[in-house]
Amino acid sequence: MAEWELEVRPRRAVRTAWIVAVIILAVFTVGGVFLRSGSTGVNFRVVDQVAMVAIGALIASGVLLLTRPRVRAGAEGVQVRGVLGETLFGWDQVRGVSFPDRKSWARLELVDDDYVPLLAVRANDKEHAALAVEGLRELGARYTASDKK
Repeated sequence: MAEWELEVRPRRAVRTAWIVAVIILAVFTVGGVFLRSGSTGVNFRVVDQVAMVAIGALIASGVLLLTRPRVRAGAEGVQVRGVLGETLFGWDQVRGVSFPDRKSWARLELVDDDYVPLLAVRANDKEHAALAVEGLRELGARYTASDKK
């Protein structure tokens, strides 16, 4: 088990995703409850009401996937978790961390001229994001300097 010196998660995006998920679930639940009492002439059954709530729960779960992004860094390297997957990059693969102008999140610059978006380090988190980038850069400087000795 790796020991991480830095762990970063988005703040505002997580809060927003939870609020949106709760609203979606509430709307679908209320819609499902009142589905039978409509005067549209269509005959809805209890199974239709349950399906309506289930659809709301599935959509809300999809929105909550946006709360998964995380970045961890330590002696082993940088572990980047996005919405669906997770990858560990050793310090020998990392060239640096940048936050391009007008971008929503930072990115991990790799030595093969590729980059990986750091969805956990978001511009709308302002100072939290700046501290995260600074922390990643400090760890990168420490561990790449120790590798060269």
